[in-house]
Amino acid sequence: MESGKQLTGTLALAVFTAALGSLQYGYSLGVINAPQKVIERHYGRSLGVWSDKAAVLSENSTKEDELLEAGAHPDVVMYWSLSVAIFSIGGMFSSFLVGFVGDLRGRIKGMLMVNVLAVAAGLLMGLCKMWKPHIMVISGRAVMGLYCGLTSGLVPMYIGEIAPKAYRGALGTLHQLAIVIGILISQVIGLDFLLGNDDMWPLLLGLSGAPAVLQSLLLPLCPESPRYLYIKLGKEQEARKSLRRLKGEYVPTSDLEEMRREKEEAEKEAKVSILSLIRSTVYRQQLFVALMMHLSQQFSGINAIFYYSTAIFSRAGVSQPVYATIGVGVVNTIFTLVSVALVDKAGRRTLTLVGLGGMCCCAVAMTVGLRLQNEYAWMSYVSMTAIFLFVCFFEIGPGPIPWFIVAELFSQGPRPAAIALAGCCNWTSNFIVGMTFQYIEVFLGSYVFILFAGLLLVFTMFTYLRVPETKGKTFEEISAVFQKGRKKPLNSKDDTELEQLKTVTEA
Repeated sequence: MESGKQLTGTLALAVFTAALGSLQYGYSLGVINAPQKVIERHYGRSLGVWSDKAAVLSENSTKEDELLEAGAHPDVVMYWSLSVAIFSIGGMFSSFLVGFVGDLRGRIKGMLMVNVLAVAAGLLMGLCKMWKPHIMVISGRAVMGLYCGLTSGLVPMYIGEIAPKAYRGALGTLHQLAIVIGILISQVIGLDFLLGNDDMWPLLLGLSGAPAVLQSLLLPLCPESPRYLYIKLGKEQEARKSLRRLKGEYVPTSDLEEMRREKEEAEKEAKVSILSLIRSTVYRQQLFVALMMHLSQQFSGINAIFYYSTAIFSRAGVSQPVYATIGVGVVNTIFTLVSVALVDKAGRRTLTLVGLGGMCCCAVAMTVGLRLQNEYAWMSYVSMTAIFLFVCFFEIGPGPIPWFIVAELFSQGPRPAAIALAGCCNWTSNFIVGMTFQYIEVFLGSYVFILFAGLLLVFTMFTYLRVPETKGKTFEEISAVFQKGRKKPLNSKDDTELEQLKTVTEA
């Protein structure tokens, strides 16, 4: 029976179970937006800087500048900003631990261990009214950030290692699909007539820990990564058993042979620490490509759209902007499904190029629309259409591909360190965009998306010139593409460097 072609029930269960972690990540990203005003009022009450009585007085008064909004108070602004930003800070720190957690007891036990963080975070936020809501929510968001930093590395690592070569792209894209479904779920149940209201918002935030409970029940039924078993632990029989569970009854000789060769390579190169990966010239090109792809995902301006889409839609004259934002979430999900269908046919490089180039054009159109909508009423439709198309192009390539291409660019030795570095780069740039966009918007006004258009043009050129196609290639073949670009005389130097890396990690 041909290996690598079959999709089995066990493989589907394993991928679905792992992707629950990504769903939780998406939910946590999106959940904080809808109930902002409600939460700010609770913060204001808890801090003693705002009361319902003050709100009633200011509504009845003619002055606009009185305490109508709790969110206008500097203390509330500070605690609210911290509630949003601490999530990214937690992710930045914990993404460095992905390799360590993944290798400690294996990918399955690693995901099980980190679920403790998700459940704890859910409880902190769900029970926040029992004490000071601002402290409880910020603590819960910090712990959830730690969880999401780990899961955003562990999930693509596990799926990338268990996926048959023919479906590696499509299954890798499911991480991003689960994220956007998580965002969409949080937007829908965050509507004020569901959970985004005065009574139910702690439950809305607390539910971000719910997928972890389901995942914890399903993980023991999933097979461990055969690559981890064979290459890291040297357990060939267990790896063979795991392959059979994942792919059904077939002769796993060719898969084991590929792993054996990768194990030999891994023994030659040794397990590479984060510091030695940064210093190493051997992996410099792969690392540069991996980090640039993650930077292109975050600095494309997509998070500016997600964080502030409601404000952008109301400026464009939409009477119910929250529904337009949910519309963006739906489009987001549909086009991630398109990417799942296309990624193993069209290839990673092509989809990334189409996505980045399309987003660049949309950013220009958005700027023109926002700039001229006061002169021409129909220009608001131009900027809204541009927002929807911007999201479509993002989900075709730049959204899903960076998450799993890192696992494809690196062999077993440096892979955990590379995923940790790429994850940290992603979270850091996410944090920078989230913190600075409001200030940049004030400074640049309707020209804000021209800045992103410029960045997107740079990323499109980089992808065209430097990113190789990884579709259908083994890890060995991908590595050879980078080595081909290197000058021959360096080989002996590379060999001595690999030897040094090996002795450093053995020491």
